[in-house]
Amino acid sequence: MAYRESYAGKINRKLNKKLHVVEVASGRQKADLVLKNATYVNVFCNELSHGDIAVAEGLIAGMGEHYEGAVEIDMGGKLVLPGFVDAHIHLESALVSPKEFANAVIPHGTTTVITDPHEIANVMGTDGIEYMLQATEDLPVNVRFMLPSCVPATPLDESGAVLDYRAIDSFYEHNRVEGLAEMMNYVGVANADEQVLEKIVAAQAHHKKIDGHAPGLSGNDLNAYIAAGVYSDHECSTVEDAIAKLERGQYIMIREGTAARNLDALLPLLTPQYYTYCMFCTDDKHPNDLLEKGHIDYIVRRAIKAGVDPIIAVKCASHHAARYFLLNNRGAIAPGFLADFVVIDNFDDFNILEVYKKGKLMFDGKTVTPFEAPEIDPHLVKRSHETFHVAHLEATDFIESRPRAVLGMVPGEIVTTDAGYAEKISVEDDILKIAVIERHKNTHHIGIGYIKGYGLKSGAVATSISHDSHNIIVVGANEEDMAAAVNRVVELGGGIVVMDDGKVLGELQLQIAGIMSEAPLIEVNEALENAKEQAFKLGVSRGVDPFMTLSFMALTVIPTLRLTTRGVFDVINQRYV
Repeated sequence: MAYRESYAGKINRKLNKKLHVVEVASGRQKADLVLKNATYVNVFCNELSHGDIAVAEGLIAGMGEHYEGAVEIDMGGKLVLPGFVDAHIHLESALVSPKEFANAVIPHGTTTVITDPHEIANVMGTDGIEYMLQATEDLPVNVRFMLPSCVPATPLDESGAVLDYRAIDSFYEHNRVEGLAEMMNYVGVANADEQVLEKIVAAQAHHKKIDGHAPGLSGNDLNAYIAAGVYSDHECSTVEDAIAKLERGQYIMIREGTAARNLDALLPLLTPQYYTYCMFCTDDKHPNDLLEKGHIDYIVRRAIKAGVDPIIAVKCASHHAARYFLLNNRGAIAPGFLADFVVIDNFDDFNILEVYKKGKLMFDGKTVTPFEAPEIDPHLVKRSHETFHVAHLEATDFIESRPRAVLGMVPGEIVTTDAGYAEKISVEDDILKIAVIERHKNTHHIGIGYIKGYGLKSGAVATSISHDSHNIIVVGANEEDMAAAVNRVVELGGGIVVMDDGKVLGELQLQIAGIMSEAPLIEVNEALENAKEQAFKLGVSRGVDPFMTLSFMALTVIPTLRLTTRGVFDVINQRYV
């Protein structure tokens, strides 16, 4: 039988650690680690401070002069920053296991992330949430959770599960669950839908945060949305939208991800007038983005180069998210805070030299300190590999006899326009067929429409990543390749496939719920980049991400037109077209 610590034992253990911290802080005992002669960002005074930083029991014991430590490291000429916090991300978007994700972001200074596991929850329900909780236990990047608010995203979607407030309520007791994730069904909130509002009420009953997702919402509908108890938004693409939400008390998560990039548009928020209620997030990040550009450090670096005060940028990357989520022991260099440090050379170059997690060196400038993957219940692992229930498809399954609406893609954005109607594929006019195939319950539901702006000249592209229900989405220049591409995705147990003339040109297998790979990040990136290049060779526009942007074409909470398993849906007017 597993050992269970008594309450008295727990108190005694923590008391001994506390005694050590206090003794170190007072200078009576040596610290475990001292960063000597440090110049560090003081988030409370908005300035650079100087002194030794003493660490004991994974905490900052104190800052000042003449601290001694078992290990002493001279920080002369370097800058020490609080560990970065991603305020909103779907770990699944990295297409790798949580361990591989942690391995990827540690060199970029990320020590805490707030994740919403609604991708895997849409496939596996509460088993998906439990899978991610287990897969992130004791990682060197602290993974906190917001519970999925919209599984499915809307009643229009056919996902692998339907989660009401009762299904997720017990998870609020978990020590890494911070609240209710992005409330995408803003229509339901504004219209006082009881089933939607009860999720907010339940989260508030547990004294938890509720995050928002309301692009372009304004006027009384926005008032109703915020009055219901939604505290933040990460879907602002214009300053005007962001300020309207700030004026009403919402926190703004400035997003710079792979598919949606809003930093440039929202730079005016990073000024003394507005920045106090702003933080950084990535939302969705593909492997290449993580490897080539970075994570939160990329946003900080970009902001500073655009003229933002470095201390403002650092606070938005750390302290503000920690404060918003009530993570009161991180996001600052101060006594009692976690010893999560990012060491850089200077603000101009912003090269990350070292990263510490709870006082332990996790990145030395070249390599990440090895760590083990958490154990996951074998039942959950098996369940994650058995998520496809869809019949073999033929080209005739994609034949449509009547005109269908055309989704107009917008370069660099995940919003779409209404591009009219089409009766058939016209490669010359960049009119391609797009379809969403239900894959959870073998309903054989196939929604068909057309899309403009994707650019494909031949073949087809299919993926089992289609937000947020993760049915299979495919776009093609002909129906034969569309069917072949979808069938190959099913054979792989999930993945991304580029097909032309019945031949696979590129593919990436995603065995975990059809949305994540078990392979190392570098291997996943190589397969993904090869598939991208093959898609571009077939004509896909360089202004869109062939797979991530495509995956959002099924997300029925973002204007203007989206595709479901039942056809093209007008988000603004809330009707099928």
